[in-house]
Amino acid sequence: MTGNDQETRERETRARLKRLYGAAVTDALPETCLPPHLPVPPEPGHGRLVVMAIGKAAASMAAVAEDWYDRHYPGTHLEGLALTRYGHSRQTRHVEVLEAGHPVPDAAGETASKRLLRLAEWVGPEDLALVLLSGGGSALTVQPMPGLTLDDEIWLTKALLASGKPIGDINAVRKHISRIKGGRLAEVIHPARSLTLAISDVAGDNPSTVASGPTVPDTTSKARVEGVLNALRPPVPPELLERILALPETPKPGDEIFSHASYKLVASGTGSLGAAAAIARAEGYQPVALGDGIEGEARDLAETHAALALAARAEGKCVAIISGGEAGVTFGEGEAGPEKPVKGGPNQEYALALASLLDGGDGICAHAADTGGIDDGAGAPDDPAGAIVTPDTLVRARERGLDPEAMLARHDSGTFFGELGDLVTTGPSYTNVNDFRVILVGHPESDPSGPEEKV
Repeated sequence: MTGNDQETRERETRARLKRLYGAAVTDALPETCLPPHLPVPPEPGHGRLVVMAIGKAAASMAAVAEDWYDRHYPGTHLEGLALTRYGHSRQTRHVEVLEAGHPVPDAAGETASKRLLRLAEWVGPEDLALVLLSGGGSALTVQPMPGLTLDDEIWLTKALLASGKPIGDINAVRKHISRIKGGRLAEVIHPARSLTLAISDVAGDNPSTVASGPTVPDTTSKARVEGVLNALRPPVPPELLERILALPETPKPGDEIFSHASYKLVASGTGSLGAAAAIARAEGYQPVALGDGIEGEARDLAETHAALALAARAEGKCVAIISGGEAGVTFGEGEAGPEKPVKGGPNQEYALALASLLDGGDGICAHAADTGGIDDGAGAPDDPAGAIVTPDTLVRARERGLDPEAMLARHDSGTFFGELGDLVTTGPSYTNVNDFRVILVGHPESDPSGPEEKV
């Protein structure tokens, strides 16, 4: 193969990786997934449609809902509030959009959350509360239970995020310290009717975990919260731990407050991975579906996936290894915080670990990115979504004097891929079904074809 042929193949491969990612994101966009599930509103003069949108996709979901009702049910009394992260606002006509901090909560989130609770308190018996949920809602809804403060919630959030614990453990704590999460928003809306439409960003799509389940029963317990907090390092201050353990339990299954509350999932990682797999198959790759529920340390996932890719190459296969879920990064004490910001997120760390493990494996390339468009490093709207790995990633890195192992050790994947020009930067996608990872092995012309494999 000539140098020109190699360059052409690399351009085509990069374009293919981006198409697969684009298909995954498009499947979860509110304009794609939300309209088929929007409910009939109260008749004009007989109640309001009150929108409460929370999460990274909140403004986009609210805008899509507005457009749909204005077209199909003109005259609907529609009002509400959308709470989203900084840089994720969209133009709306009826629903007010507020922005706040993510992944670490801030004062703007507390102020917006107070307004959200007041809105919920005023939902009447003829009204319908339409709750539009998406990933990121846990950090954005900041209204601590009595006895706790915003500073307490900020400290706990930072400690939990740095711990590398699974999202279920993190959200168990969040739910028990919140006046909104863990079913408590439904408690405020009750006895009025509510319908929650959710875009899931969590493995398994557990309604109690998506945005920490503000409108569904909480299935976690204070005993679990105590176990999570006791394992944190640095340890939770004893006085703060005592205040948390003194809080009441969250609303549980069977509670009367959920008697008029409905919930429906409108998009998740499963659909997004399926959309990407369809594109991969059409372009000559045999999809290997690992599932959308994969959680764990980014480096450990990379090790498992690298082994699968190398084995497929050894067998001469042409496959697309596709996975979703939520990778994590565990920081040592003092490795991350306001004074030591991290440049890079879990998808970038996964990509760097994968590149190191493949070590220039010919015919293998990869794309790892957050479907929300931001890989939760510093959390700024212009942060990268992830990174691309090519067979010559390490060669180009060493030519530039970059040490991949050292940079991985200090969680500096953003700098690594930035120097190579291999960051995936899209800006906010206005949705989120969590991580999207694909490893392409081989070239389509040698595709053995066959049905999708599941591992």
